[in-house]
Amino acid sequence: MNTVGIIAEYNPFHNGHIHQIETIRARYPQARIIVLMSGSFTQRGCPAILDKWQRASHAVLGGASLVLELPAVFAVRSAQDFARGGVQLLSRLGVADGLAFGTESDGSLLAQAAQCIDSPDVQEALHRQIRQGKSYAAALSHALTEKTGLEEACFKKPNNILALEYIRSLKHLAAHIRPLPCKRSGAAYHDNELHAPCSSAGAIRREFSQPAPREALLSSVLPPASLNALLKAWKNHALPQASLLFRPLLTCLSTLDAKALEGIYNINEGLENRLWKAAAHSRNLDELISESKSRRYPASRIQRLLIYVLLHLRRQDIRSFDACGPLYARILAFNSEGRSLLHEIKEKGTLPLVSKTSGFLHSADMKRPLQERSPLQNMLACDIRATELRSICLSDIAGRSDDFLRSPLCLC
Repeated sequence: MNTVGIIAEYNPFHNGHIHQIETIRARYPQARIIVLMSGSFTQRGCPAILDKWQRASHAVLGGASLVLELPAVFAVRSAQDFARGGVQLLSRLGVADGLAFGTESDGSLLAQAAQCIDSPDVQEALHRQIRQGKSYAAALSHALTEKTGLEEACFKKPNNILALEYIRSLKHLAAHIRPLPCKRSGAAYHDNELHAPCSSAGAIRREFSQPAPREALLSSVLPPASLNALLKAWKNHALPQASLLFRPLLTCLSTLDAKALEGIYNINEGLENRLWKAAAHSRNLDELISESKSRRYPASRIQRLLIYVLLHLRRQDIRSFDACGPLYARILAFNSEGRSLLHEIKEKGTLPLVSKTSGFLHSADMKRPLQERSPLQNMLACDIRATELRSICLSDIAGRSDDFLRSPLCLC
């Protein structure tokens, strides 16, 4: 095993992530580690707690060789699309032998279940459950339970859901890359309490939303670089607040006509009417999401969908992005081992490496119609807009052009 990939969010980078990297290095001492990381927004549609360059640098300090950005048009998507975009990007780098991912159950059982997803009987059961009003995730977990006899709770755990989709995507898109499941260490994904030495990212974010974060306890679950950056951001009131997106959302929802709103990705079956109705009387973002969700459209899907509204991501845009897959590899941070990896990717990969966006897209291009830009430029423009959107969630919005100005971090 020469090069192992990890697809991650690192929101923030914590001791559990270090444990995963150390596990990989213990199994494969000679392996280099490439991380494909969400940028300014996470899969659930939330602004990342620290900017992508900070999180990438923490990953390199924590043992990764190279961190690349997973484009926003794949990062802020369902588990299936998130996994597919990540696997495609990893495969196109031309250097990866394995993909490591966390699980909360036995990896071999998940591999067996993943092999069943595309079988006719599971697909029939899946679509039957969706027609009955269940969300995709709920319908899939029920269909797999019927097929495999495993407990349905197994398929509802976020890490297991992603693990299934990673294995499935590798089978269809990158059979040469070996799946490497790693049993999750420490607290459960949804555990909101801090537990040394490994706590969930959600528990850590929750602690920083408190009036006085407990520094001593945080120091037991975070590496120094992450802890210091988070404490500095907290003290300077520089942690993003998703609630600040509420008024821009009201503006979008009130100015988009029915045809324009119906064209936004993932808005269908009259969901635009639920959004308009909720927007008419909601007083904050949480109320808007709560009033819009349903059995079929859970809060996580609504939250993502609202980011699509703000980014004006249309159904046809996503179809185009899905048809071509990731079109570039954006470099965020690397060390000396990562530097040699970049040289190898240039020789073996099929994607251009982006160190500065100005080599591919200028600020003037952002004002041009989509049809006048290349598919690569349109995909990169979404990353830039996502970074600008995250800046709106900060008390100080001065740095809205970061994506045009920032270079990769060399930690050699």
